[in-house]
Amino acid sequence: MPSVMERLVNSDRNLVRDAWNRLSPLPGGKLAFSKLVGMMAPYTGSMHARVVDLRRDHAKVELPDRRRVRNHLTSVHAIALANLAEMTGNLALAYSLPDDARFIVAGIELDYIKKARGTITAECTLEMPSDSERREVLVPVEMRDRKGELVTRATLRTLVGPKKK
Repeated sequence: MPSVMERLVNSDRNLVRDAWNRLSPLPGGKLAFSKLVGMMAPYTGSMHARVVDLRRDHAKVELPDRRRVRNHLTSVHAIALANLAEMTGNLALAYSLPDDARFIVAGIELDYIKKARGTITAECTLEMPSDSERREVLVPVEMRDRKGELVTRATLRTLVGPKKK
């Protein structure tokens, strides 16, 4: 019998899109959705990032400045930024996929521009194809500090294809 996660991944619906569309208009709905994402991916959930906006080909996620995501220089740790990039890019991609598609990150490239301090906002805008044909998709993510200054630029190399039947 398949696990709950396997059933979610192989569902005949886009559950990320369904959950966001149902929860985000409700009071506290964006926070509830963010917590749901954290339950699905516990390591990512440990950052307590908040999904601010999610729609076709776009995601915006905020990472509050907290001691647990900082390094010894009191800036946001490089791996926390990598995790934020992956979360943001994956949400933009997952929301935009057709119901019969799935994906997996095959690589990630990050350029750390400057020390990341304070709340960091990650944003991803991409052009996702509307079919589930097997392909590689480059997913760009930019992360900015509260002043709007670029701190990190990331590119996720993601493999997209049809769900297993």
